[in-house]
Amino acid sequence: MYARFYAAVRRIPKGRVATYGRIAALAGYPRHARHVGYALHALPEGTPLPWHRVVNARGGISLRPWNGGAETQRLRLAAEGIRFDARDRVPLERYGWRPAGRPRPAAKSKRAGVARPTVRRVSRGLPDAEGRRRRSPGRLDPPRRLG
Repeated sequence: MYARFYAAVRRIPKGRVATYGRIAALAGYPRHARHVGYALHALPEGTPLPWHRVVNARGGISLRPWNGGAETQRLRLAAEGIRFDARDRVPLERYGWRPAGRPRPAAKSKRAGVARPTVRRVSRGLPDAEGRRRRSPGRLDPPRRLG
């Protein structure tokens, strides 16, 4: 599994970044982004693999700052011409890598032809099998007259 992740990371061109999830999908393990992180963490120091080109889904650096890895990754990305935005993230729309032959997904719009289901609010309990409304379980029915 790790060898396939490393092969996918080697394909990222200089000046581009890819997310952990994209690397997992390219390696044939969709939804295994966390395993990509484990694989990159297991690399020996001084490896020639361009691990610094892998960022999280928001474009941020996921390495912890106390061991110097986050600063190293930031400096290596800056040396390749990658700029960070005001929130210290890489704009994936600009620097995100997409392998050849894979189309860019359509932009998601909140109103673009998506039919929203209508929500029916019930105030007096749920309907029973005949479609009549039942009273809530905490409520008592009014007393009935006999006779």
